[in-house]
Amino acid sequence: MTTSQHTEPLHTESLHTDIAIIGGGPAGLQAALTAGRVRRRVTLFDDGIYRNATVGHMHNVLTHDGTPPADFRADARRELTAYDTVSVREERVETIERHGDDFRLTLANGSVISAYAVVLATGVRDELPPIPGLQDVWGDLAAQCPFCHAFEFAGKRIGIVGAGAAGHYTALMGPVAGEFVVFAEGQELPEGATTDAPIIEARMTGIERVGDGLRVSLDDDSTEDVAVLFVVPTLHQSAPFAMQLGLDLNPSGAVRIDEFGRTSVPGVTAGGDLAHLAAFPMPMASVVMATAAGQMAGHSAIAALLARA
Repeated sequence: MTTSQHTEPLHTESLHTDIAIIGGGPAGLQAALTAGRVRRRVTLFDDGIYRNATVGHMHNVLTHDGTPPADFRADARRELTAYDTVSVREERVETIERHGDDFRLTLANGSVISAYAVVLATGVRDELPPIPGLQDVWGDLAAQCPFCHAFEFAGKRIGIVGAGAAGHYTALMGPVAGEFVVFAEGQELPEGATTDAPIIEARMTGIERVGDGLRVSLDDDSTEDVAVLFVVPTLHQSAPFAMQLGLDLNPSGAVRIDEFGRTSVPGVTAGGDLAHLAAFPMPMASVVMATAAGQMAGHSAIAALLARA
């Protein structure tokens, strides 16, 4: 992992930064760049845990289509070295709490840092259906987003896990797939939803790689071969900070933000998969959307600094 830049010793009694950014993915990196461009003192904390860690190549990102996510992050880190007010620390933040008009962050090593404003960019954690073998192929031959993942399987047999999402997925990927198969997994098609794809009622008991695709074992002792599986995971906050700070949440479990990336707590902004507008049903999960949200969250964190003057 890239070493920290512009660092100060962490084992002092107390340190300060104007803006603390938690999370080293696209949203956090963009927020750091945005604040660095106007020479605000920024500390970005990156614990090395990323939602897309199992993804070999990211797609639907202009000028970076097909770039490995690790390369994208490394390039962003290198760009941040040009900004002497930006520090990147490979440290895990354990707690964030209000401390008067400021925020107090306690790190995993016991160090404490104060900040005037906080940008949360910690993302979410995907909880997959408990099907043996699914976690092993997640981000490779199993995915959620057709915009990011479907094109490479054009003309092939695409499997959908859960009848609840079948209508949407088959409509969206109709021009891509050679054919579909839907594994109902105890679900019914939502009212008003339709699909011409065959629906298999037998439950999935295992998934394994066979050649360049997948073989799905079912509880009626049959098997089905597919090139890729699409599944809607259950999302959870990957960090405890929303609860620690008492932030308002959307029904999806994501942090509720306004059009400026501001949360319900003044001085705390958020960007990326962990947050979305109340008008959205769920996070709009993509690198481009996360980057844009990180820029907005960075702008609003600077606005919070200006309001202190």
